[in-house]
Amino acid sequence: MGSLPPTHLDFSSHQDISKDNLLTLFKSQQDLLNHFFKHLDLTQTLSFSRLLLSASGTVFFTGVGKSAFVANKVSQTLVSLSFRSSFLSPLDALHGDIGALSSRDVLVLFSKSGATEELLRLVPCAKARGAFLVSLTSVPGNPLAGVCDMNVHLPLERELCPFNLAPVTSTAIQMVFGDTIAVALMAARNLTKEEYGANHPAGRIGKSLIFKVKDVMKKKDELPVCKEGDLIMDQLVELTSKGCGCLLVVDAAHRLIGTFTDGDLRRTLKASGEAIFKLSVGEMCNRKPRTIGPETMAVEAMKKMESPPSPVQFLPVVNEDNTLIGIVTLHGLVSAGL
Repeated sequence: MGSLPPTHLDFSSHQDISKDNLLTLFKSQQDLLNHFFKHLDLTQTLSFSRLLLSASGTVFFTGVGKSAFVANKVSQTLVSLSFRSSFLSPLDALHGDIGALSSRDVLVLFSKSGATEELLRLVPCAKARGAFLVSLTSVPGNPLAGVCDMNVHLPLERELCPFNLAPVTSTAIQMVFGDTIAVALMAARNLTKEEYGANHPAGRIGKSLIFKVKDVMKKKDELPVCKEGDLIMDQLVELTSKGCGCLLVVDAAHRLIGTFTDGDLRRTLKASGEAIFKLSVGEMCNRKPRTIGPETMAVEAMKKMESPPSPVQFLPVVNEDNTLIGIVTLHGLVSAGL
C-alpha cells in the first residue's frame, strides 16, 4: 500500500482544474510571450550577441532567486557549446569569488526589476575588476541598467500569476532570450555536430555523434567464429556461449563467408530432423549477410539493423578485403546508450 497523506492536510475538498481553465492559461501565457517577441529591441539584442561572440575572456552570468536558476542554465548551455562561461553567485562574489573576474570578462546580470540589492552591491566590485557589465532587465528606467555598461530590455507586459507577482512569465522570457542567443552564437561559430557531441560524451547525443562501430563491437575471443566445414552440432556451444545469437563463418584467411543464426538452427532442425547431425555450417549459412565497416558511426549500424526487408540483431564487422574483425549487436548498441 502507498503512504497515507499527512493528517494535517485536507484532501476532502472538491477543488479541481478544468480543461478550459488550463487552455485559457496557456493562451494567456502565449499572448504574454508574443508581447515579448513583438517588442524586443533587436538592435540591443544584436549588440549583446556580438559582445558575447567577441569576448576574449569568460562570460559570467549572475542573478538572484529564480533569475539565478536561469543565469546558471544559460551559462551551462554556452559551456556545452564550447564557450567559456560560468555562473557567479552574487553572494559568493562578495566573499571572495569576485577574484574570478578580469578585464577580459563579461558579466551578465539577470534581474526582472533591475533593483535587486545583491546585484547593485556587486556592480562596483565587478567594475573595479575591469569586467564589462550587461544588465538584462524588464522594468524601464531601473537602477541596474543605469550603472551597467550595456542594458538589454526584455519586454514584459505582466506575469501570468493572477497577482502579477510570481515570476512565471519573466523567467520564461529570460530563458527564451538566453537560449536563443546561445543558438545564435552556436551558428556564428559554425559549431559542428561532432564538436557538440564531444562535449556530451556520456549522453546519448554525444555517443551517437562520437562512437564508431569499432568502439562498440565485440572482437577477437568474443567472436563466435567457425569454419564452413564444421558440423552444426559441433558448434552449438560456440553458437550459444558468446551472446551474439549467431556463428560467423570464415575461411582459412579469416574472411567472412556467411552467418548462421540460432533462428537458422531452429529452421534447419525442423526441416532436416536427425539429418542435422551430418550437416555442416557452410551448407546452411547465409552467404549474403549484411555487414558494416569499423569506421561507420555506431548509430548508422543501428539504422542498418532496422532497415528493410527485415530487421536483424547483429552485423559482422569487416574491413576492405572482407576480413572479419568484429561483430556489433543490437543489444550491445542499446547497452552503450545509443
